[in-house]
Parts: sequence; C-alpha cells; structure tokens
Amino acid sequence: MLRQPLLLLSRSAAVQKLVSTMPVSAGIVRSYVPGESTDAVVDATARLADDGLLATLDFLGEDTLDADQAEATTQAYLELLQRLAERGLTRSAEVSVKLSAIGQFLPDNGHKVALENARTICRAARNAGTTVTLDMEDHTTTDSTLTILRELRKDFPETGAVLQAMLHRTEADCRALAHEGSRVRLCKGAYLEPEDVAFQDRIDVDKSYVRCLKVLLAGEGYPMIATHDPRMVEIASSLASRNGREPGSYEFQMLYGIRPEEQRRLAAKGEKVRVYVPYGTEWYGYLMRRLAERPQNLTFFVRSLISKK
Repeated sequence: MLRQPLLLLSRSAAVQKLVSTMPVSAGIVRSYVPGESTDAVVDATARLADDGLLATLDFLGEDTLDADQAEATTQAYLELLQRLAERGLTRSAEVSVKLSAIGQFLPDNGHKVALENARTICRAARNAGTTVTLDMEDHTTTDSTLTILRELRKDFPETGAVLQAMLHRTEADCRALAHEGSRVRLCKGAYLEPEDVAFQDRIDVDKSYVRCLKVLLAGEGYPMIATHDPRMVEIASSLASRNGREPGSYEFQMLYGIRPEEQRRLAAKGEKVRVYVPYGTEWYGYLMRRLAERPQNLTFFVRSLISKK
C-alpha cells in the first residue's frame, strides 16, 4: 500500500528539500549509500573486494536539464575511474550510468549529448580496465537508452544494459539482447509505471522475471541477475545449471546494504556476486525507491529524520 505514495514522493521537490536538510546521515541513508565523496565509495569498494564481492558504482543524479551538470557528472565518473585504477580495483569494479544524468533530457540535443558523454565514460572505463553498464530508468527512456546502447556497442561492445521485468516489452528486449558478448542486468523495476506498459501485480512481475531469466540464461550473452528474492536466486541457479552454465558465466547482483550476508554466502559458494553501490549528494530519489521496495524501513527512516545524533 505504501509503494505508490513513496514512489510519488521520490519526485517531490518539496519533500526532497525537507528531507535533504535533516540529519539523516547517521540513519537509513548510510544503510544504502556509503557516502557522498569519491573517497567514500572507493573505500567501500575496497571493503567489498576484501569480502570477495564485485561492485558496480553509481554516481547519483538523474533528470538533469542543465548541460553543465551533465558535464560535471561525466567528470565525476572520470575521476572515479581514475581513483579505482590507482587503487587497483578496476578488476573488481565497474560503473553504472544513468543517461538522464549525463544529458538525455536536455532540450534539442539531449540524445547526442548523452551519447557523447557516455562514449567518454566508456573510453575511460576501457582504458582503466573495466566496463560500463547503462542503467534503465522509467519506461519513457527505454527506446532512447537502447538506441544509445546500440551506438556505444559499435565501439565498446562490452557495454552492459539493464532491463526491467515489470515492463510488458522486456521479454522481447531480452530476446533481442541475449546474444554473444551482450551483458544484461535483469531487475524487477523500481519506478511507478502505468498499467498499459507495466505489470502492476507483484505475482505478474515475478512471472515476467522468470520468463526473462529463461531467455537470458539460455542465450549466449552474460546475464546479470539483479534480485534479493530468495526464490529468484534459487530459480536462477536451477536455470543456470539446466543450461550448462558454469559459475562465472553469469553473476548475481544485489544492492549495497541489502542482504549482505546472502551476498557473502553466494560468493563463498563460488558464485560471482556484484554489489550496486551508489554515492553522491543526490541520494533522495534513490532512497525513496528503496523505501518503496521495502516499506518496513519507513519507521526507521522517520526516526532518523528527527534524530539529533
């Protein structure tokens, strides 16, 4: 019952202003976001690597309509990649990029700006010895994002994509991307989508997720299975075995701060596990989507808002 209101709040500038000025850094925000600086996220990546976990790092921000901000986000990724290389972490960490944060929504030339900025990040990632995955946002960006992916893959075929099982179209998109060399992260989806484009019932989303898993794990690409659902982990493992996939020919992905014991358990079994680690000052929208997925955390969050510690 709380999911839709929380997702609506994730778009509220007034609530964002209120929350962002309150002392939450010691509360639930830190549970999901290790810090605001490059130093903080690189240190978190090193800790994950010590536990045998991989990472994909997201400099938080989205929906920018400012060209200077899009350029600043691009430069933040370049700095991050340099720091990862200096720490010897690029073999265990890649970056995730939201195209709307690097210019996709700019008027007139947004597609071109986002493509060029993404190309700059992909080039820096390759030079550093790692890869880029393009995050997927709400359904209005899907066609543009997949078009930019196709353009990037001409020069950077290692570029990954994200598909959201909640969308009706996603099984077909999985079939189109389940080819050799393709990297696809399959998630359930965290945006508030209309019923004409997305499944609304959790059971229907789960069924779609399994159908998409079957396509990706039977294909020739590299599936990245993004789920915290124990049933989906079990189903994915079974499908991987049925399709003769060895550990390392796919990976599990989970969010920073969610089921860390399960992340370590899977890694100890020999599975590749990658942790999605966000950082930066623009944590509000990300946090609200996480609360929408786990509304039981709302009480903890409210308490942290009024804490003076």
